[in-house]
Amino acid sequence: MYTSILVATNGDELSHKAVVSGIDLAALTGAALFIVKVVPHYARSYYEGSIPVSMDDSARIEQQWIDDGQRVVDAYKGEAQAKGVNVQTVVVQSDQVAEGIINAATKYHADLIVMASHGRKAIKRLLLGSETQHVLTHSHTPVLILR
Repeated sequence: MYTSILVATNGDELSHKAVVSGIDLAALTGAALFIVKVVPHYARSYYEGSIPVSMDDSARIEQQWIDDGQRVVDAYKGEAQAKGVNVQTVVVQSDQVAEGIINAATKYHADLIVMASHGRKAIKRLLLGSETQHVLTHSHTPVLILR
């Protein structure tokens, strides 16, 4: 059925449900599991919306974001291993979350992407965007969406 499942998380409660479901599905199918968190690059110019800071400071901030992201994905590692799942945690740097997820799915040869959706509609979706919708419409990998 599945040999490699990628589950995306941002660390919130809704994505926690997606990670738990991804772990259960990987345990059921014997698939390898990649738990992925996407973190942005630090904006480096005024036109990107940032306050100018030194390159050292921006590198330090980016590293802090990566470290925080790693803590988020590592929190699930023990749970997956306890269920006999071969798990790898990954932090991806990308300014576009959906593209980071799609690229990670390609890189790790995922048969399935598992992610959560808040189910926003109308103006909220327009204003806040939908990373899940972007992944669903642009990925060549099948996507399982949980709410």
